[in-house]
Amino acid sequence: MVTIAPYGTWQSPLTAQDVARADGSVQWADLRDGQVWWAESRPEEQGRVALMRTRSDGCTQEVLAAPWNVRNRVHEYGGRPWTLIDTPHGQRLAFTHWVDQRVYLVDPDDPAATPQPISPRPRRPHGHRYADLSASPDGTEVWCVRETQTGDGRTEVTRALVALPVAGSGQPRVLAASHHFMTGPRSSPDGRHVAWLGWDHPAMPWDGTQLCVAAIGAGGEFAAHRVVAGGPAESVCQFRWDDRPDHLLAVTDPQGWWNPHRIALDGTATNLAPCPEEIGGPLWRLGESWFAPLGEGRHAVIRSGRLAVLDERSATITGVESDFPVWFGQLAAEDGVVVGVAAGPDRQAALVRLDLATGSTTVLGSPRQVEVDPAYFSVPQHQIFTAPDGQRVPAYVYPPSNPDYAAPDGDLPPYLVHVHGGPTSQVRGALDHEIAFFTSRGIGVVAVNYGGSSGYGRQFRDRLRGEWGRVDVADCAAVAQALADRGLADPARLAVRGGSAGGFTTAAALTSVETFACGTAMFPVVDLVAFAGGETHDFESRYLEGLVGQLPRDLARYQQRSPSNRTGALVGPILILQGLEDEVCPPEQSRQFAQALRGSGIRHAHLEFAGEQHGFRKAETIRTALEAELSFYGQVLGFRPDGVALLALRS
Repeated sequence: MVTIAPYGTWQSPLTAQDVARADGSVQWADLRDGQVWWAESRPEEQGRVALMRTRSDGCTQEVLAAPWNVRNRVHEYGGRPWTLIDTPHGQRLAFTHWVDQRVYLVDPDDPAATPQPISPRPRRPHGHRYADLSASPDGTEVWCVRETQTGDGRTEVTRALVALPVAGSGQPRVLAASHHFMTGPRSSPDGRHVAWLGWDHPAMPWDGTQLCVAAIGAGGEFAAHRVVAGGPAESVCQFRWDDRPDHLLAVTDPQGWWNPHRIALDGTATNLAPCPEEIGGPLWRLGESWFAPLGEGRHAVIRSGRLAVLDERSATITGVESDFPVWFGQLAAEDGVVVGVAAGPDRQAALVRLDLATGSTTVLGSPRQVEVDPAYFSVPQHQIFTAPDGQRVPAYVYPPSNPDYAAPDGDLPPYLVHVHGGPTSQVRGALDHEIAFFTSRGIGVVAVNYGGSSGYGRQFRDRLRGEWGRVDVADCAAVAQALADRGLADPARLAVRGGSAGGFTTAAALTSVETFACGTAMFPVVDLVAFAGGETHDFESRYLEGLVGQLPRDLARYQQRSPSNRTGALVGPILILQGLEDEVCPPEQSRQFAQALRGSGIRHAHLEFAGEQHGFRKAETIRTALEAELSFYGQVLGFRPDGVALLALRS
């Protein structure tokens, strides 16, 4: 029997606790000698990241159990936190530990072994952070990026490429400091050269990076580097050495699309298969991977979010069919086998092993499974909308979906416009339990790839240059209005939600357009002047020069677009969710915004979560935030959601 009930009131078997338990992630996949390694975040363990592997007998093993937390805070988003090293004494695992940010070494095959630190204890907590680890040619050192906090300010940071002796004695040896930002160094197969990526303020890594190469001296020192690819308007997002020691393979975008190139040491570059599609992505975290060589001129690649095989001999790219059509930047390959993080419209992101010869797919690791019938999960519909300036706006529409319910005749559902972060990021059409939490209760969701999103080439990303707070808002509002105009959404019950940069767009939309009835801003930017003036972390401290403009020249633009200066223009209620240890979008921003709303007559709520950084990792936080958000929409949009406590709203 199907129950007739208003949208938003449908009962769902998918609880907020279910979503929280399944909100972990698999990441940093690798394939070594037939063994698959990966890191796995666990919300039920306060967000701890465990290191996992498949053993030779096929069983899964937790290599580093609690309290070890394989994570670091380089750039505050973290970078690749582990590597295997063939040392003179056998294979060892090097990893970074979140609690003290030091690098540790351990024999992964000795269950009785205790990890030992090989980086010195910093004078101040988290004073040194390390990421993107690799081995020196002789296996006696760990090479990596070291980030050093030099003062109390969030932007008082320096970086260097350093070598840590695996013996654990002595101070780190500085290898190079070519740029303000760098990836970890990688030596050539013959041990004669080393390469890394570097870039400087105000560029972000998707704006322009340089691929640097240097000779390695007899004592392991780096000679002066030379740039073989990249520049102010060319972004190299990944590289690795070719089998030939005088060539590199790199993903770069001189023609406006991230494509794989072979690059000689003299800088000669050859595009391996030119195409107007992205085979790469924004380097938010050091160590991401969008391609992996398969041998004999073949490479596994992620093309426009799909797995494919690039064949140099024919200069063709052929898609690979699998049950997991959406692939993320976590690719590794060996002997015709590909591993990576993949998902599908009805499958949550998981670590997948795919044998290209047979087509067989095996799920090796995934967040905790939700025991809910997939019929309750809305299948995303990819649609193209039109922005006010005539540009195409891709989006994924998740209609309300619950086999037990139908709405009364003539009733239209409320819709949430989900705004991704970054803003140089993107959404893909994959199962998202957080979205399903709403759609299974009769609330539609549309996830928008507004102008500035990655995945559609440099020209699409550049739509947001100088236009943050305008193009993103206009695109999201246009998508919402189009759904209402098509009779798919209730025009009086449109809401907007997002985190980080998406939180800014949420607040900017509520203070500049009349499309939305309310919104939820999670760990948002609301004061652009303060953000650019040192409130945020070093990595993004000059990001706004490209997104908004230069200070002090464009101060009026910063002030006009800051939601904190426009609280009087807020068109409807707002819910603000914030972690108290957030160094990217500090709690001072949302706290001051909420204080400005007190006594304004605008209904609002402001929830803070101890122990949370940028994005929520703890199961209890995720559950509380989701239930609060559902209650908020119910009170503002006029329905009584099932099974959640009433959120107290102030005015």
